[in-house]
Amino acid sequence: MSTLMVSVSGIRGIVGNGLDPNVIVKYASAYADFCGKGKIIVGSDGRITGDMVKNVLVGTLLAKGNDVVDIGICPTPTVLYNVTKLGAVGGIAISASHNPNEWNALKLLNGKGEFLTLEENAKMMAMLDSTMNSYRKWDQLGFLKEYGEGLQNHMEEVLKLKLIDQEALRKRNFKVLLDCVNGAGAYIMPQLLAELGCEVVEMHCDKTGIFPRLPEPIPENLVDTMQAVMDNNVDIGIVVDPDVDRLVLLTNEGNTFVEENTIVQATKFIISKQPGNVVVNLSTTRGVEDIANMYSSKLYRTPVGEANVVAGMKKYNAVIGGEGSGGVIYPELQYGRDALVGTAITLQHLLEFGGTSAELKNSLPKYEIVKKKINVGESNPDEVISILTDKYSYAKFNNDDGLRVDFDDHWFHLRKSNTEPIIRCIVEARDNKLAEKYSLAYMKEIKSALK
Repeated sequence: MSTLMVSVSGIRGIVGNGLDPNVIVKYASAYADFCGKGKIIVGSDGRITGDMVKNVLVGTLLAKGNDVVDIGICPTPTVLYNVTKLGAVGGIAISASHNPNEWNALKLLNGKGEFLTLEENAKMMAMLDSTMNSYRKWDQLGFLKEYGEGLQNHMEEVLKLKLIDQEALRKRNFKVLLDCVNGAGAYIMPQLLAELGCEVVEMHCDKTGIFPRLPEPIPENLVDTMQAVMDNNVDIGIVVDPDVDRLVLLTNEGNTFVEENTIVQATKFIISKQPGNVVVNLSTTRGVEDIANMYSSKLYRTPVGEANVVAGMKKYNAVIGGEGSGGVIYPELQYGRDALVGTAITLQHLLEFGGTSAELKNSLPKYEIVKKKINVGESNPDEVISILTDKYSYAKFNNDDGLRVDFDDHWFHLRKSNTEPIIRCIVEARDNKLAEKYSLAYMKEIKSALK
């Protein structure tokens, strides 16, 4: 069965079983028609299938008459930034994010340097049937330009953020362990940390594009990284996913900061200095809500997905937003998850906090979140979630994206994935034992509904 998954999150699949050249041509053609005449920025996360995907993609865009600016191997947020920096009509990040080596994807951006909205995505999809009948003549093809300054452009803008005191950070000289899982982060994160005055201990920062472990930065995949934090006696551990839009932190004691707390601590730092609204998705910890209440800010929730959070941030004029998976969106730089921005904010927060990273974590609201997933096989995930929505219709629930139900002592969120044939089950409570108990109960209910 083909692994191809098409959604507002992009065009994703296993190379050779879903994401094939003909698929790339089809969707790249429709995307070019959607963008119209103009230049398109292309960058990739360094995984080993990137060259094949990029060559097919670039050839297609040129055949449609679009100029292409290739910024090379770089973080996805670097592609976002350079779309606006270079005045492009769009951009494509070639990356399957946290998926393993065999996966790749096309992440599609609009001319604002943001992921396509639902409406924009629908408009592009409507062009699929007719797009491959229209290619340019030999003398109307687009031109390809390789642009080596994209990474530097992005990093310099991060360093210019008004809340980042580069001089003070240099004096502090944090010792940081950095794990880039041999992805795009290896091309920029060591330099960024050096510019911020850090002594950097590199781990998995080879530019091979071959992931040495499962690339999703969750605790079970970071056992060796946590040990390295303790072995090297660092102030903090910084882990990014292959395309550097997710930031996960490890404390100086070698424990996970918990990826949910990336956005919690970033929110606390930003709204303590820039009062305003906060937007996160429905799967994100209550800790953000507690912080917002502490500073008399309003919190708004959206469906999961960067485009949805960005739309909410614009609607509510938020000063900070993001997702509990380690995604920080700070509109002072751009409307997109950006681990470079998240790293700078984190280090500045730790500097001004004055204690250790473990103490910073302990100062945040204390919740435990359990995330599980179940393969739905041939079952319809929407039907499964509908059954459970009916069951919990008596409670305080939100069905903007799957089903989220809030109780006094916990909440749970069930939603189908946009990138895998699974249902995700997220449960949060005050302690792990309680969160695990509820999680097992809800997983049992999902399994029952699958039958």
